[in-house]
Amino acid sequence: MGKYAKIGICILLCLMGAALIISPAMAQDHGDGYEATAASALIPQDTHPWWFWPLLLFVVTFVMGILAVLGGVGGGVLFVPIISGFFPFHLDFVRGTGLLVALSGALAAGPGLLKANLASLRLAIPVALIASTCAIFGAMIGLALPTNIIQICLGVTILGICVLMLTAKKSEFPDVPESDPLSASLRIYGVYQEASTGRPIHWKVHRTPLGLALFVIIGVMAGMFGLGAGWANVPVLNLLMGAPLKISVATSKFLLSITDTSAAWIYMNKGCVIPLMVVPSLVGIMLGSFLGVRLLKIAKPGFIRWMVIGILAFAGLKALQKGIFG
Repeated sequence: MGKYAKIGICILLCLMGAALIISPAMAQDHGDGYEATAASALIPQDTHPWWFWPLLLFVVTFVMGILAVLGGVGGGVLFVPIISGFFPFHLDFVRGTGLLVALSGALAAGPGLLKANLASLRLAIPVALIASTCAIFGAMIGLALPTNIIQICLGVTILGICVLMLTAKKSEFPDVPESDPLSASLRIYGVYQEASTGRPIHWKVHRTPLGLALFVIIGVMAGMFGLGAGWANVPVLNLLMGAPLKISVATSKFLLSITDTSAAWIYMNKGCVIPLMVVPSLVGIMLGSFLGVRLLKIAKPGFIRWMVIGILAFAGLKALQKGIFG
């Protein structure tokens, strides 16, 4: 773990401690207003001490961070269905926190991916413009709809992600005969150094209009459910548009730093982001991710992949159950 990573973790831990210490005091100083805001994150009347759920959230997100790295999925995809299904938090607060969880990972990885010439700005900018705009509308739609409808839609989406993970194939170097007119006019092409072979890889994309149209749907879903969109970005960029797998993964990660920011502002403006949920979640995901990177060298990818799919399927069914039966 690098020097700056350790400093960042120390800062986050200090912020977590400050949030946990200050929040009860704020509740006493500001009276019923703050208590109502914090209490509204919980659906039933809760009798646990104020520190119980943040501590449990930290433990669960720590494990989640490990699984996210080992399973090759974004933290937001695991966070929203699991926390909304098994914690007594209102779905709006979970979605707002889920966007910040996905956003923190993207912001941490983005500069390094750009420096390594893996994340392509030429590919990311038109996609980000469409997806981030649609994510704003998705967040507004998600906050306007009844919670049970969102729970049902979330459950269906999570089960769809499980099917996508089971069936989707990945192509390391897709065969793109020639650029389409739109990608050629936008100059969406590039070259990067493939570390495994030491050779430069020249790449370009095609079927750009269809790909950009799909990012309208992806953006709306990202904002509506607070999942992040890495699960959908990579198949579209890689399988449909023909970008190499490494370029697709890196650009998708960079995209989250733009798309999720747009949607997160809507949730923050509506008061759906509270420190007692956000701080332990971010610290847990980050620490778990650091450990997950170390375990990735010795873990069996097949087993981890099936375990992640099983967890997501169970969480998706739980979301459906909560949406239908309450």
